Amino acid sequence: MLKPFFSLLILFAMFSSCSTDVDIYADYEDISIVYGLMDSSDDTTFLKITKAFMGPGNALVIATNPDSSNYNIKLDVRMKGIQNGVEKQTIVFDTITITNKQAGDSVFYFPEQMVYYCTETLNSDYEYNLTIAKPDGDLSSTTAVVEDFFISSPNRYINFMSDKDIEWTSAENGKRYEISLVFNYTELLPGETDTLHKFISWQLGMRKSINQDGGEEMYIGYSGDVFYSTLENELEPILNVKRWTGPVDVIIACASQEFDTYLEVNDGTDNLLSEVPVFTNINGGFGLFASRKTITKAVDLSVQSELKLITQYPELGFKAKP
Repeated sequence: MLKPFFSLLILFAMFSSCSTDVDIYADYEDISIVYGLMDSSDDTTFLKITKAFMGPGNALVIATNPDSSNYNIKLDVRMKGIQNGVEKQTIVFDTITITNKQAGDSVFYFPEQMVYYCTETLNSDYEYNLTIAKPDGDLSSTTAVVEDFFISSPNRYINFMSDKDIEWTSAENGKRYEISLVFNYTELLPGETDTLHKFISWQLGMRKSINQDGGEEMYIGYSGDVFYSTLENELEPILNVKRWTGPVDVIIACASQEFDTYLEVNDGTDNLLSEVPVFTNINGGFGLFASRKTITKAVDLSVQSELKLITQYPELGFKAKP
């Protein structure tokens, strides 16, 4: 699925055109901006290919016009899977229009937006070479694919009676790991007959592997007290409400080295006096072609953790499972 980084792409054009000398009569130059993230577990791979633009007035208003950033021709977009220097796979991208976009989803035009896509299965053992043929020159980039990895702890149950660790083994071609927990529960409001499925999520933080070779034992700690305080803050204490605990999803999202660098450059921590850096791995243009992988493991709440939630936080309305 498309991810919410498209709004950052226009920054590449803004950053690259910053200068103290401005020639408003300069000849038009076609500057391409490419954004794509590879994930071998996705059934569809998307690429966003646009062009930089300049015009009088508010740039955010100009961006809502498809002609400002969209090419008026279908580009020849191909991707080759390479293993040990041998071409193993060739993928040709087609175009599709994403509909029902809302104002504020991104600085690009709405309610429709054209993207390039393919549905071929990606092989995590391959390195993928991207080429985009344009009338005035080609664009290219290369990325390895983040391979599978596994979460070793928790195993079947997660315990919030004390402070514990989430443990996993790093992925080959992976660098940055962002970890979150999602507590699922069901809720029956007083006077209602339908049970609602709900969830509460929170971020545990980020870790980076030493290298991208894979196999590194990694961990991040979590606080049992934070689990209960989070539920107290997020859940409304409704009189006579009935709630039942569900599984806890342990989610680890892994980014490749290029994706990590992109996120670091665009983290927004620089002050106004700092020179704005630019990161791109698109030859002949600007943007990002990288890889990611997200692993989710569902585990049950331990008996002791559930009992504490029921007995020590009665105002939240959690009941023992029938």
